Amino acid sequence: MSYFTKLKQKMESKTVKVGVIGLGYVGLPLAMEMAKSGFSVYGIDLDKRKVETLLAGRSYIQDVPCEVIQSSLSAQRFFPTTDYRVLKELDAVSICVPTPLSENQDPDTSFIKGVVREIIKYKKKNLLITLESTTYPGTTEELIQWEFEKLGLTVGKDFFLCFSPERVDPGNYSFNTHNTPKVIGGTTPKCLELGALLYSNLVTSVVTVSSPKVAEMSKLLENTFRSVNIAFINEMAMMCDKMGIDVWEVIKAASTKPFGYMPFYPGPGIGGHCIPLDPMYLSWKAKGFRFHSKFIELAQSINDNMPDYVINKTAQVLNLYAKSIKNSRILILGMAYKPDIDDLRESPGLHIYELFQENGARVDYYDPYAQSFLDKRGNTVRSIPHDLEQMKNYDCMVLVTNHKSFDYQEFADLGVAVIDTRNAFDSITGQHIYKLGNPARMNVEEERVVLLA
Repeated sequence: MSYFTKLKQKMESKTVKVGVIGLGYVGLPLAMEMAKSGFSVYGIDLDKRKVETLLAGRSYIQDVPCEVIQSSLSAQRFFPTTDYRVLKELDAVSICVPTPLSENQDPDTSFIKGVVREIIKYKKKNLLITLESTTYPGTTEELIQWEFEKLGLTVGKDFFLCFSPERVDPGNYSFNTHNTPKVIGGTTPKCLELGALLYSNLVTSVVTVSSPKVAEMSKLLENTFRSVNIAFINEMAMMCDKMGIDVWEVIKAASTKPFGYMPFYPGPGIGGHCIPLDPMYLSWKAKGFRFHSKFIELAQSINDNMPDYVINKTAQVLNLYAKSIKNSRILILGMAYKPDIDDLRESPGLHIYELFQENGARVDYYDPYAQSFLDKRGNTVRSIPHDLEQMKNYDCMVLVTNHKSFDYQEFADLGVAVIDTRNAFDSITGQHIYKLGNPARMNVEEERVVLLA
């Protein structure tokens, strides 16, 4: 019986043993879906603290409740480990390791390469390998297929290889791993058949494409589309600021058109693992074909400079009160890269914090989700407690993350100037609220109070 037939029968009977390498924001939710679907799942991560936490039935991912971990453990469906030797027992493995950018903005694929070395060491044949880590088109072939073929193995016969991009959106309670359509491309038709069969047990919809390259490119297209459109609306916000027009009112008006328009919203910068990084993977790969993407690089430049725009906006607002950033007490509201999560990856708030520090401000932050972070000097910075009396003592507050749990009226009632980068204070008028994408001007009553002071 061929390896293909054996694997197919195991998948159909759910006796297949699967592994997930990398138990982070992508890997852990995927492993839980596999366990809930009836598979025996071996979760591999080199971080001993993560594995110990999981073995104790605790979750470190906001979207994965502790109860789900505990249920998978008690049902003996989930086996967290740091030991790659379990690969010897596995029939399929999904690779969900980080793919960051280097300091030179080039792809860092060292984690993928490390995983491939371990797979080759412990399991060479009769294995379905699915790469989920976001990377440039061609990675699946160049870093995995070719390494196995050097050993004399044939893809689609001795081993099977697919790429299926992760589409995790932390904090999204409408779409999760299970109900988000799963794109997958196989190196051969048999690879695709096995990959689609495995994932069809985990998700509600599997979308097959003709090759791993198509699947790889689809993920980059999704996030490059967002990056370019966010950059465009960020530029429009800065333009409206110069023209004395409220960009948020403009967006609201344009959104009434029922066709041909899709609203995007400005902000203090882009964060998370995907949007800041994925377009640069595509740009880097394109240069190898002597193709330079001006859209991608321009969008990246605009988005990267939004924290500087926030600093300038803050300086304008403080100037209205005869103050400067230097020696001013500034409170950043929200540090996570998006609302209602604790994820700080690539958060623009981190950059804004450092810029305020460099400009001599006495800066703190408040975030009920993200309780601490390391600054660029390696110091631990902790969120201040929710103390309204203490918050009154700041010279201004800068809203970076619009958490739903924030009481915006409560903040506004403090009488402290607020720089709102998310339009979260939209329904609050007549206060010291200054919006990104809108000129910083003092209303008549505020000006009278400042003059009297």
